[in-house]
Amino acid sequence: MKKKVIAVVGPTAVGKTKCSVEIAKRYGEVISGDSMQIYKGMDVGTAKVTEEEMQGIRHHMIDIKEPDETFSVAEFKREVVKHIENIHKEGRIPIIAGGTGLYIQSVLYDYDFAEEKRDHLYQEALEAAIERDGIDIHYARLERIDPDYAAKVHKNNTRRVIRALEVYDKTGLTMTEYAEQETERESPYEPILIGLYMEREQLYDRINRRVDAMMEEGLLDEVRELINLGYENAQSMQAIGYKEFVPYFQGESTLDEAVSLLKRNTRRFAKRQLTWFRNKLDVRWYEMDEASPEQTFSTILQDLEGIIEGGDE
Repeated sequence: MKKKVIAVVGPTAVGKTKCSVEIAKRYGEVISGDSMQIYKGMDVGTAKVTEEEMQGIRHHMIDIKEPDETFSVAEFKREVVKHIENIHKEGRIPIIAGGTGLYIQSVLYDYDFAEEKRDHLYQEALEAAIERDGIDIHYARLERIDPDYAAKVHKNNTRRVIRALEVYDKTGLTMTEYAEQETERESPYEPILIGLYMEREQLYDRINRRVDAMMEEGLLDEVRELINLGYENAQSMQAIGYKEFVPYFQGESTLDEAVSLLKRNTRRFAKRQLTWFRNKLDVRWYEMDEASPEQTFSTILQDLEGIIEGGDE
């Protein structure tokens, strides 16, 4: 019998953290599926779950990397699979919570970028070309080949740009096509995907207010500290919530412009997340109402009881 794994997915700010905790109170432990909450010292900008929000529930995959360390989908998958096994050994069910779809997909569908098949000669040659010519010409090629994947990858993330070009040159498939091919395989688990969504205007208003709250909670000081520690050019600093403030500290934009850009980027990111989850995964969707989230959580728990305890799929 396959092991059950619950995943709570959806756009940023929709309520995934609280929902996953409510589910975990009854069934298990939470594994963060967020690609940024792994970094120490990046708390406010990633809306990292707090001790109070955890409500005593054990959370995994949080604060495991320094901001200047790299982190790949393959590494995420290896670590999460270990946590899934350990949680099941304790007779409990893992709940993966987060908005990084590719990371969650990598676990639930044994997704693999064939890391063991890397062509290191190709990689070294392209690294040398980027050093010689700059990244722009190679990133422009990725945009032509695979615009969907390029939209998810900052051009300064040379590791992912190189990998995407390598996959295309070696297999003839874009990274997007490669991902679609991989998801056709059967999951090694029995995944139960819970999706949360909210009426667009309500979600966008919630995002705007969340950014304002982040500023009050010290986001600017957090970014300043990371820059002072020498992390300005780190891969992690290309994330939404951090990259918007670098021009401000360089004297190239005002604080109001940085905050406005952060709100816009976060709204656009939420839209991309929702589209991704709806197109890529078989999700049970539940509408969230900010005024009464408990009602939605109650419905979800009732449905899970039927699925888990009654064996209803």
